[in-house]
Amino acid sequence: MGAMPEKRTIERAWKDAREGKAASTQAGEFVHEEIDHIREGKHGARSAKQAIAIGLSKARRAGVKLAPPKSGSASKRTREQAARDSAKGCSGGAKKPSAKRSRATLGALKKEGHSAASHEALSKQARSAAAQRRAATH
Repeated sequence: MGAMPEKRTIERAWKDAREGKAASTQAGEFVHEEIDHIREGKHGARSAKQAIAIGLSKARRAGVKLAPPKSGSASKRTREQAARDSAKGCSGGAKKPSAKRSRATLGALKKEGHSAASHEALSKQARSAAAQRRAATH
């Protein structure tokens, strides 16, 4: 997660923004990038959910106007982190990230498996997310 998003990803997200597409579509580019990184073997992830969360965090930090999750749908800690990521995206992130922390994060992710980005895992995640959305509406 420590690395900056690729220039290509940021350009794709900007293109989506120019075309007036939703923030979630713009953020999707960052999630795609994260899935690709796992598939390429750059690092792993504990679950598809973690891979998606990393992508959304990168999107917020890159300035995509994604709202933090609503209370009840995510933990307080997650909502606070999302708000911090969004603030970082608005301020332009003046502070240089800690090299030691970035290395530690990448080291931890490298130890994780690569099955989180498999078609099966992503499909399972999509199904459970859709089921939760259905349950919330009923």
